[in-house]
Formats: sequence, structure tokens, C-alpha cells
Amino acid sequence: MRGRQIFMDALRAHGVDKIFGNPGTTENPLLDSLIDYPDIDYVTSLHEGVAVSAASFYTQSANKPAVVNLHVAPGLGNGLGAIYGALKARSPVVITAGQQDTRMRMRSPLLSHDLVAMAAPVTKWSVEPASADEIGPIMQRAFKIAQEHPAGPVFVALPINVMEQESSVAATTMGHAFDAVTPDAGGIEQLQELLTAAQSPVIIAGDEVARTGAFHTLVLLAEQLGAPVYNEPLRAQVAFPNNHPSYAGRLGLEASSIKRALAGHDLVLMIGGVQLEEVWYDDCEPFPDNAKRVQIECTRAELAVDHRIDLGLYGDLAETLALTVNAIQTLPGDYAKNARARSQQIAQRREKTQAAAQASLDKTWDASPMAPARALHELANALPNNSIVVDESITASVELARVFNFKQPGDYIGGRGGGIGQGIAGAIGVQVAQPDRAVIALTGDGSAMYSIAALWSASHHNLPILFVVLSNREYRVLKHNMDIYRARFDTNSNKPYPNMDLTNPTLGFVDIAKGFGLEAQQITDADDIGERVSALLAAKRPALLDIVVSGKDFGMEN
Repeated sequence: MRGRQIFMDALRAHGVDKIFGNPGTTENPLLDSLIDYPDIDYVTSLHEGVAVSAASFYTQSANKPAVVNLHVAPGLGNGLGAIYGALKARSPVVITAGQQDTRMRMRSPLLSHDLVAMAAPVTKWSVEPASADEIGPIMQRAFKIAQEHPAGPVFVALPINVMEQESSVAATTMGHAFDAVTPDAGGIEQLQELLTAAQSPVIIAGDEVARTGAFHTLVLLAEQLGAPVYNEPLRAQVAFPNNHPSYAGRLGLEASSIKRALAGHDLVLMIGGVQLEEVWYDDCEPFPDNAKRVQIECTRAELAVDHRIDLGLYGDLAETLALTVNAIQTLPGDYAKNARARSQQIAQRREKTQAAAQASLDKTWDASPMAPARALHELANALPNNSIVVDESITASVELARVFNFKQPGDYIGGRGGGIGQGIAGAIGVQVAQPDRAVIALTGDGSAMYSIAALWSASHHNLPILFVVLSNREYRVLKHNMDIYRARFDTNSNKPYPNMDLTNPTLGFVDIAKGFGLEAQQITDADDIGERVSALLAAKRPALLDIVVSGKDFGMEN
């Protein structure tokens, strides 16, 4: 059999039924083989970055690995930013790219380059088979490495002649492996002692809580501890229900703001892939002084990577948290009483925060152009139950977590790594993974333009995604960051914001979307949002709403 058949058999053996890709000449062996594998669908993109983000978000929503097909050196280059996002999101994506015939390697053929070296910095493993005999073993190892904790992308270059070589080495899988590790009993005992001594514990929950089935146990743990729960500033998953009384919101992106948020707590419990990511340098650690630091992860390798800890536990997260809950239940009755008192205080603080946010919304309720918070409020009220929100709202993300109701993993999917353009591309993968649920992709106008070709994929494959662009006609987050930069480095703060306005010309998203075959409308009146959202979702066709909102400086000309 030929190498390309071995490759396709490997995909089938690993349960792959979708390939996200942008085809090219060196990918002809794969594309031609699809005719003989009707159970594997090809989700076509017009840009490699769209294909990678779609696949990455697919893995987050389907909880299974995905395969991407890119085109040789320039195509791989186009996808590198999205591959970085997949790496940060811990998405188990097997990324392939066609490679030129190896017999021409010394002639520097058109489009050729060292693909393995290009992909290596942003993948867990990067490899190129030297012969068709290696394709089966390489694909087996690729899927294994991609799914091992912490999961992430791998890259396989596929030379066109190797794909056409004959081989008797068939595709295989590693077989069924049980990889759940039971946490050390002594570690659970030490954790119990630390919790007994703590007067004010706090939890930081990461994406792995959602991915490993530990979500509901974490809710029980937070309630039994009487601890507030924060999530990371950039997240791919719902690790804790955002309407729960113990939900405290997201942490900041600098050590000083994280430390302020955690102030007063004497034990910080970090669970499930927590990365205290920073944008700005602060000459301090993000933890309160003298607070104990406990970290619970899936593997030992993830413990104490960036910060020292007082106790580290690794093992199956759901089992580890269940054993912790059982240990808390054995504590004296006074502990439960104190935990209930802490929970009441947390709930009261949350109510005050929510009331303040509502008061702020009320002040701008009738503003023109509408405030982003008002737009999100109307959207949240209009969405049907069981909707999925794919989020790249960036500066509106705090308000998003306040007004939407994300009750369980899968209700929300976001991008990691900080690179923009993942949102509307990722929505393609989410809708493919969840065809029976309404998918709403929230993005800003600047972010949307990075992967606007994703609209064609939605139309081409008839994916009933509602794309919502919050158009403030500026890179609002960059203006906020310019303010921070100027304050931190003591520069002139009265200067304008250079090259951060998206005007002259104003982006015409309605015309762009219609050109891709979508139903598209612009909204300037917040009272119109609910009716139009309901109508577009009922049509079950890909559609776009361009909602004009205010910019950073309220009252700016639009």
C-alpha cells in the first residue's frame, strides 16, 4: 500500500472524521485520497491560520484531537501564529503540511524550506518521515504526544514522493491506555493540614478543570472551603460557573494587580493548568506575603514551573479534588461553620460588585453610540438556552462574564496566547463539533479582520454561526495598553494614540459578509438587537451582525 493510504488509515484508526485545511499542490496525495475515505470530511479554509484556529477550537469543543492540512512553507508560515495559540490552549492538534519531493532537496525547489525547523518552536514534536515505512509509526506517536498532558499541537511534514511510496508497514494506534494517576495519600494529608490552618483560602481554576471532568467537584470544593474562585485572564474553557456566588472573576495581567486581588488570603490553591500570565513587569510576586501556595496538576512536570510552591500534588484532577473534598468533610465542625461564614461574605461582596456594574450600565443605558456593556446585555437576553459563545471580545470580556450564564464546560470557548483573530475562525471548529447547538462568535472589528476569510468557510459549509462584531472602530485594547505604558514609563500622557483607529475608511462588515454569502445587518440602536438576533438564529444560516459601539473615549466620532 502507498504512504498516503497508510496516512489516511491512521486518521481513521484514531477516530478522525474531520480535516481542517487549506489545500495546495504538495497536498494532492491527501486530497486525492479523500475520495476513497468518505467518512472523513474536509473543512475548507481560505487561509491557513483559519484552518488551525478552527481545528484548535474544535478540540476544545469536541474533546478529541483534530487534524490540520496546510500547504508547504508559506502555508505553514501563515499558520504559525494560530499554532502558537493552539500550543497555549493545550489543543491536541496534529498539523500536517505537504513537502516537496525529497529527490529535489538539493535543488532548492519552489516553496521548499525546512518545515520541521519552522514548526518546532510552537509544537510539542515536529517530524518528517524519511520513507513510507515511517508514516504509520510517526502518526501513532503524533497522536500520542498531542494528547499527553499537557496536550498540544504536533507537526508532521509529508513529502509528496514519500506519500506515494509503497510500504507494508500499516497504520497502528498505541491501544487503550489508562493514564489517570492517583494522587499521593501523604500529599492529601498535608493539604488537609494546610486547609485546617487556613483562615481565608482562595482558588485559581485553570482550563484543565473543565477538560478532565473535575468541574462539578471543584464547585463542591469551593463551597466546602468557603473560597472565592478566580479564573485566568485568558481562558479556553469554563472552569467554574460564572453565576455562582463564589465566582470572583478573572485575574489581571500583572503581578501587582493579581496580588491586590488575592490580598487577605492566606492560602492560594491553584488547580488545573493555571498560568499566572503577565504583560507588564512588576517587581513583586503575584501572591500575598506569607500566603501558602498549593498547586494541583495532572502531571509532575507542570508543578512549580514559574513560581515556588509550598505543596504540589499531581494526578487525575477529578479524583484529587474528590479526595480533597472527602478530607475536608472529616475536619471539625467549626471548620464547616467558618467556611459557611466565608461563603456568605463572598456572596455579599459579589452582590455589591454586580450592583456597581449594573449602576454603571444604567448610566450609559441610552448612550449613542451604545456602550459595549449594553450590547452584551441585549445579546445575552436574546440567546436561546444551550447556546455556545465563542469569545474574542477582549476589552468587553469582563462584562461578558457578568451578563452571560456559562453554567458548564462547553458553554464558552475562548482563545489563549493573546494573538487576535482566533475567534471567528475558531467558531468554525466549534460549530462543526456541536452541530446541534447555536454558536455565537463575539469579536471586535480589529480582531475580525485577522481571519475574515473564515466567513467564507461558514457560508461554504452552511454552518449556522451568528458572527457578532462589536465595532468601536479602533484597537481599543491597544489604547488602554498605551495608557498603561505611558504611566509605567513616565512618558507624556497627552499625546494622541498613533495608528490605532480603524477609520478612513471605516470597515464595511455588512458588505464584506454579504460578499462571502452571509446574511448581514448593521445595528446602531440597542433596542433592535434582541429581535434581529432571534430572527437570524431562527433562519439557521450563517449570518453577521455589525453592532456599532462606543470607543475608549466615550462620545468619540463614529
